[in-house]
Amino acid sequence: MGDPKAFMTTPAAHADRRPVAERVNDWHEVYPGGPGRALLPIIHQQASRCMDCGIAFCHTGCPLGNLIPEWNDLVMRDDWDGALDRLHATNNFPEFTGRLCPAPCESACVVAISRDPVTIKNVEVAIIDKGFADRRVVPQQPNWHTGRTVAVIGSGPAGLAAAQQLTRAGHTVAVFERDNAPGGLLRYGIPEFKMEKSVLDRRIRQMKDEGTNFRCNVEVGSTISGTQVRERYDAVIVATGATVARDVDLPGRELTGIHLAMDYLVPANRAALGADAPGLIDARGKNVIIIGGGDTGADCLGTAIRQGAASITQLDHNLRPGTERREDEPWPMHPRIFRVASANEEGGEQVHRASTVEFVGDESGRVSGLTVIDVVRENRVNTPVPGTERVIPADLVLLALGYTGPETAVLDQLGVSRTARGLVERDSTYATDVPGVFACGDAGRGQSLIVWAIAEGRACAAEVDELLSGSTKLPKPVRPSDVAIGAVL
Repeated sequence: MGDPKAFMTTPAAHADRRPVAERVNDWHEVYPGGPGRALLPIIHQQASRCMDCGIAFCHTGCPLGNLIPEWNDLVMRDDWDGALDRLHATNNFPEFTGRLCPAPCESACVVAISRDPVTIKNVEVAIIDKGFADRRVVPQQPNWHTGRTVAVIGSGPAGLAAAQQLTRAGHTVAVFERDNAPGGLLRYGIPEFKMEKSVLDRRIRQMKDEGTNFRCNVEVGSTISGTQVRERYDAVIVATGATVARDVDLPGRELTGIHLAMDYLVPANRAALGADAPGLIDARGKNVIIIGGGDTGADCLGTAIRQGAASITQLDHNLRPGTERREDEPWPMHPRIFRVASANEEGGEQVHRASTVEFVGDESGRVSGLTVIDVVRENRVNTPVPGTERVIPADLVLLALGYTGPETAVLDQLGVSRTARGLVERDSTYATDVPGVFACGDAGRGQSLIVWAIAEGRACAAEVDELLSGSTKLPKPVRPSDVAIGAVL
């Protein structure tokens, strides 16, 4: 440690985002040149705020087990090669988590007991973005090939992590992706202003150079059957995610102009990339209502702003969180505090404690508004407040209410059992009840964080390697039954 008192003398700082008036006119990341580059002028000081404490609780906040104090110290000492090595030792894709993860590691930081935590996520993304910029992220070829084959169904973060680990272990891996390019929701579900697709593409290039095969425009369960995949490969990993969106059953739901969030975001992201965008829903000039206050809702907000919506209102039935930890969420739990996404800085109105009663339509059968009512939410139950009903005008309604589980076609063909929640049933080794078939990520865990998807992909790869090789040296950072501190899943 260069300055053991830096956590007391150096305040937490973040990179400046591009001016709102500039960034809402394009789809580039909100940080100039990307977050890693924008952070470089301040990152040495921020890394020095790490206490190098005796028990690093930041490890427990992250399912990947990131070696946070080690790479903080290496950055402070300007040892970028060492920092990159330690970062990659536990995380295949820090450029994704450094942009998209809500950073439960920071909530568990010991400094956070009494002051702003170490900006761990910022140090992480600075290390990896500089590593790519300096061309220090290179393919890691396997030393030998085992002759065993693995099919990974789905190319989201869990599938990619499992595929990279198994390829490096010497197995021949094919990743099946039904879209035209790998990445799952990282590709078309995450808007460009949160993560430019060049960030994804550079990692995919590395994986291809290492030997991972990508079979795009191939949907297991349709283009090829689950039975055929089982017959052709020694092991199969289901990493399809939990993509079945949660809907609402309210009067007027059948009206035109009401869409699930991903039905809006995917073609909008395609259009932003200059690709064909069938089914594009344009918010230009419309009064937009977003139901749901989470990350997907914020993605819809930033997208609608860039499309030129006339007005945007985001509804959340929860009470607006405070800015400090509540007594029932003590450190090191991940607290439910009010966080401002970049999109919330750009416009729109957030309305809390608001529940939709019905959708209102015009004579043509198109949505024209929402009837909402204030609620008091206690113990996950909403109680309406009499006399607070009102109608909010709406030309476009987006439902950003989360996801219920994986799609069933491929699961039925593979013959795997499912839990009462509809998730893939697996044992402590990520194995399903079908020999040779495993499941990781949201398909088995349910809707969760990107760090959990990567951690499960790594752990599942170790179990598959052990099955195929008789033993494994790959890490197993989490078990399927593990849960996060404070139930941050």
